[in-house]
Amino acid sequence: MSSLVIDLILCGIAYVVLIYFVATLTKAKINKNRNNNDDDGDGGVEDLTPPKIDLPPGIIWPNDDKEKDKKPAPPLEV
Repeated sequence: MSSLVIDLILCGIAYVVLIYFVATLTKAKINKNRNNNDDDGDGGVEDLTPPKIDLPPGIIWPNDDKEKDKKPAPPLEV
């Protein structure tokens, strides 16, 4: 056999051994994290209100348009 074939076989064996060790080490961490479901996220206070964004003049949000429609129209002078 040539040295190229021997090198390829040794690299293949090293690859299989490396993948085996990586799989066994990460499997232990994955199983440990699955059993502990008490994590609430980042631990901060949860604020579900949307942010107030300052829009340029003349631009309104679609839901703000409905509020303006509720106001009665000013009377027309004849």
